[in-house]
Amino acid sequence: MPLLARMLPTPLTMQVRRGAVAELGALLADSRVATSGRVAVAVGPGQGDHIESLIAPTLGEAEVFRVADGTVDAAVSLGADLRKGAYEVVVGVGGGKTIDATKYAASLAGIPMVAVATNLAHDGICSPTASLVYDGGKGTFGVPMPLAILVDLDFVHSAPQQLVRAGVGDVVSNLSAIEDWQLGNVERGEPIDGLACSMARTAAEALIGRADSIESDAFLTVLAESLILSGMSMVIAGSSRPASGGDHEILHAVDQLFPGTSNHGELAGIGAAFCFFLRQDDARVTQVTQCLRRHELPVVPADIGLSSEQFAEAVALAPATRPGRYTILEHLRMQDSEIHDRVEDYVRAFGR
Repeated sequence: MPLLARMLPTPLTMQVRRGAVAELGALLADSRVATSGRVAVAVGPGQGDHIESLIAPTLGEAEVFRVADGTVDAAVSLGADLRKGAYEVVVGVGGGKTIDATKYAASLAGIPMVAVATNLAHDGICSPTASLVYDGGKGTFGVPMPLAILVDLDFVHSAPQQLVRAGVGDVVSNLSAIEDWQLGNVERGEPIDGLACSMARTAAEALIGRADSIESDAFLTVLAESLILSGMSMVIAGSSRPASGGDHEILHAVDQLFPGTSNHGELAGIGAAFCFFLRQDDARVTQVTQCLRRHELPVVPADIGLSSEQFAEAVALAPATRPGRYTILEHLRMQDSEIHDRVEDYVRAFGR
């Protein structure tokens, strides 16, 4: 294998179109994906029956497994089944929880994984991580990236709109994460990968100014491509740095303090807007908040059911969620009273 291919792994194929699930057999006929025909398919509990009926005509030999949820236990159970069955490849079909559980299971079984996304809520489709629930909390686990990626726009159109819109918030937060990585480079001498930054920034810039939205196939195609590009930037960086900064620290703190509040992409969007506010970057914070409102995403804490005091508490905890990571939050070293004042200022400036 050429050195470059080892250094910069990329999927064999990436396809965004309608009817991708029904045509899954055509992808698996590619000998680069599977040669023996020993294929497993993992589906979630919600759409499992429908997906199984769609793939049956072309994947009659494949065995279908149901992934109960997005927990470590569910992923480990699937991994054990995959090892026992001596499968050549596993296909994860569904939303983020199903794909993340399948990623982790595939890594445990030592086999490649194909991701078929039916939702566009965040950039986990192609990322080298799996976000799974364990011991009442949520952890991030390193995994190989998918061998191939498909996005079925028919399923995306029928998914809850709130979750699809959330993908916009996750991609746009890349802009804040890149600023934090560059800050770490200047202040701490942290190595920075220009290609990873360029990919993450390109993903965000492709979306942030678009006037259309999730009703359009054209917009969903760009959203899917941006989420995948964002995931690939993390593969190249060898970490989540190009897509996770102070914005995601705030996100994880909210998850810890107030479980069940909003979703990943919505929280990432608010976190990015607030971090740009802290940087006193008026142009960017205005651009980000306008983008969030255009796509009916939350902008201030009240939009996700949190008070200013609760959000300030999350901002105070945020640096502890990623020890060693340097962002605008670590740089400013704000005391609790200052955090509270800045949150209040942000709400006054950008509340409806």
